[in-house]
Amino acid sequence: VQLQASGGGLVQAGGSLRLSCVASGGTANSHAMGWFRQPPGQDREVVAVITWNGGRTWYSDSVEGRSTISRDNAKNTVYLQINGLKAEDTAVYYCAASPSRAVPVFINEYRYWGQGTLVTVSS
Repeated sequence: VQLQASGGGLVQAGGSLRLSCVASGGTANSHAMGWFRQPPGQDREVVAVITWNGGRTWYSDSVEGRSTISRDNAKNTVYLQINGLKAEDTAVYYCAASPSRAVPVFINEYRYWGQGTLVTVSS
């Protein structure tokens, strides 16, 4: 499975952004998908997860209530919409795929990774 993330950029605080992750080359539609982020100088952290069929989602406290993860299996694409962007949302955002049938929230549950897309929020 190959993953290609896009949609990052420079956004003003309070603005919105939608990240996309296109999967190819395998059975991505049978995988749970997660969005992670890595702020400058910090560890990578999970921010949102969606199960393989879209039936369940999970969000970290840092984005809960202002983000939506969704997937369109017909397009092999997963999205992350973030509203009310804050300076602390500045990070490289990665999408990843996990064979788990549950809701994988740990980084070691993910087998495939995209290359990352940079989101910079200016205050």
